[in-house]
Order: sequence, then structure tokens, then C-alpha cells
Amino acid sequence: MKAMMTLTVAEGKRLIAKAVVRMPEVVAARTGGKIFMKGGTTVSAIAEEMTGVPMRISGRITPSGLKSAKRPCDAPHYVLVERGGWRGLQAEELIDVVRSLGPADLFIVGANIIDAQGGAALMASTRLGGNGGRILSPIMGEGIPTIVAAGLEKLIPGSVADAIKAASRRGIELSMGAPVGLMSVVGKLVTEIEAVKSLASVDCQVIGRGGIQGAEGSVTLAVWGEPAAVRAVFETAQALKGSGTSGTAESLDECDFPSPKCAEHPSCIYRQPALFANAVRE
Repeated sequence: MKAMMTLTVAEGKRLIAKAVVRMPEVVAARTGGKIFMKGGTTVSAIAEEMTGVPMRISGRITPSGLKSAKRPCDAPHYVLVERGGWRGLQAEELIDVVRSLGPADLFIVGANIIDAQGGAALMASTRLGGNGGRILSPIMGEGIPTIVAAGLEKLIPGSVADAIKAASRRGIELSMGAPVGLMSVVGKLVTEIEAVKSLASVDCQVIGRGGIQGAEGSVTLAVWGEPAAVRAVFETAQALKGSGTSGTAESLDECDFPSPKCAEHPSCIYRQPALFANAVRE
């Protein structure tokens, strides 16, 4: 049997979440280890699937550019799942949690870009990468098993390595929002393709990208295999129709001026509108 299905970006994130929580290594870590999650809209969807609670969203890309949350909120941006329960983590706990992780545990993180070779990277808009920068190097260095959950809307032409060379926080004169650098993330990449194949014993191929009227960034997939397996995946995708972005509602509002993050983003044209006018005159 063969089927075709289209998923918006938000629906794709939810499909990835449903697949990730069923992956054997995730099930094993939930029962006999720890799962450490760093917030983002895809990881928040995973947290919702796993705990029933969305996460705080920090940075985001909107039509305005690279923005932060409008105001602080108490919802966790980092979550630890352990012994059948979960808890949000404060910044001062992160390094101790990383130190506690071992081969039976998992780190789950999203990505802002991925490439065809499985590379992935996260944007960093604060000095030294903020809390993400503090934990990524030790997690990568210690070899903690990592799942990188990212939809195909993050797929770029070329390589992540070249993108890392091109991006930077410093030396940027003009930016629609925060200037950012990129931090490499290495792990098992899970996109909509891997999600479909994980949910049922089927084959899957991307046959279309993009759309209109809310389907911008969408992915259209051909799925084939035994009828029962194809129907199961199709029904799962159909049930996700109309899904919204995961994240606590108060953290989804984007920053405006003045913002607590303004000091970190000196080249933001929304912080200093005169920057753009002066650059044009020059």
C-alpha cells in the first residue's frame, strides 16, 4: 500500500515527538536512566508527549527575525526525566546534572539547522553561548548519547560546517533581531523521515516541500509498506492536523524594545532603529 501525506511545520514537530518517546533508547532511559532535555519547540513537543507539560521557549525565529521571549516566565527551559517523574532545572543545576549523566542516559536537543550529511547546529545569541554553551561541550565531550530532534524545515543547502564559519555574534553591524553564532551538535538526527520509519515498518520519501496558507515550510511524504503499517502512520499524521506550536503560552510572545536581552544584542535594528538609517546613508 502507498500513501501520501502533508505535514505543516508544527504537525511535523508533533510527529517527531510521538516517534521519539517510543524509540527503544528513550524507553530504556525513562525506565533505567535519566533524560535531560533542552528547550525548543520540537523538544517542548517531546516533553509534552512524555510528561504532559510544555517547556519555556527562549530564542525563536519569527517574521521579524531572530528574537527572544518578551518576558521571563517560571516554566522550565531545561527538564530532567528520572524515576518515572520529571522536574524543571534552574541554571545553577545544569552542570551538576551533566556531570551525573552516563551511557544509560540521554540528552535530547533540537537544532536550528541540519544538513544532508546529518550535521546539526544551534544558534547562540548570548555571550559564550549562554547556558546551552555551558552544557553542550561537556555533553559532547563525555559522549552522552544524544538525540537531535529537528524537522526538515531546518535542512539547509550546503554544509553545517560552512554555516558555522559564516555565522557570528561579533562583527555584525546590522541584524533583524539578535546576531547569532552557531554551535555544532552531534547526535542521532530524527526528522519526519526517521519519525515515520520509527512509528511503523514502512519506507518513506520526501516528494514535496513548502506550500501556502499556513503550509509554508511543510513536507509532503510518500509512505509505502504493508497496508496495516501504512494506515497506522497515516492515521497518526491525520490526528495531528491543526496542531499548534508547543511551548508555554507566555514564552511564545516575542520581545520588543526595551527587552531584558537588549544588552546582548547591540546590532539589533529594533533596539536601535537609527542603526539601519545610518547604514543606508553610509
